[in-house]
Amino acid sequence: MAGGSSTDMTLPPGAQGPSRGAQRPRAYHRSVSSATPTASAPSAPAADGLTPFQRSLPNLLTAARLGIAAAFFTLLAVWTYPIRDLLDPPRNAITPLHPVWPYLIAAALFGLAALTDAIDGPLARRWKVVSKFGRVMDPFADKVLVIGAFIMLAGPRFAIENIWAPDKPFFQVSGVHPWMVVVILGRELLVTSIRALAEHDGIDFSANWFGKAKMILQACVIPFILVMLGITEVKHGTVGRILIDAAMWMTLVVTVISGIPYLTKGFRVLK
Repeated sequence: MAGGSSTDMTLPPGAQGPSRGAQRPRAYHRSVSSATPTASAPSAPAADGLTPFQRSLPNLLTAARLGIAAAFFTLLAVWTYPIRDLLDPPRNAITPLHPVWPYLIAAALFGLAALTDAIDGPLARRWKVVSKFGRVMDPFADKVLVIGAFIMLAGPRFAIENIWAPDKPFFQVSGVHPWMVVVILGRELLVTSIRALAEHDGIDFSANWFGKAKMILQACVIPFILVMLGITEVKHGTVGRILIDAAMWMTLVVTVISGIPYLTKGFRVLK
């Protein structure tokens, strides 16, 4: 009777029968609760409905662009243009059927890096996960990729002995000369300096259509030059030579013109 009265006082009326089985749900609850965090935590979405992977994907793409750029620069640094193919008549002439594969691979790497640039920013803005890392590293990766590509194309790996004009010792097969890189780099440094001053004073100095057109053109011309070097002969008078020179001069002119709106706006900021 003592044991029964104790049970009746702790349980509500009518609950005496299931009292022995009431412990099983508690044990089952403990087993489920202990397993739930390890099973659901890795894929649990945040309050905004995004998974941790989605939130970090734009920054991962930006970091990947730097890694691809490193592979791109390494390939251009170790490969020298095949001088023997510029002899007249040519031996082992460069054609689409007998291409220079390192240049085509380099063009593909540059295109892949440019693709990450086209994806990471829109994703960050769409998912509202713009971060300080992305705001700093995204434009930095862009400049490193594009300016670095022009520097490599103007380097000694693309400067060969000029067998057509002895008075000019070297011939730049890429069509990119060091002074052109100075002009392109100078424009970028000037615009960056003006933007920093304007934003310090609270003035919006975001990229305009001229700047975006310049960036798109540069991103297209660099792989175009590499593809032309990989599938055509580029000695004087060839179609490949004419197309490369035309593309590079057009890029240079557009780059300079695109800086004029920034200069005029910069003068207003200085005043």
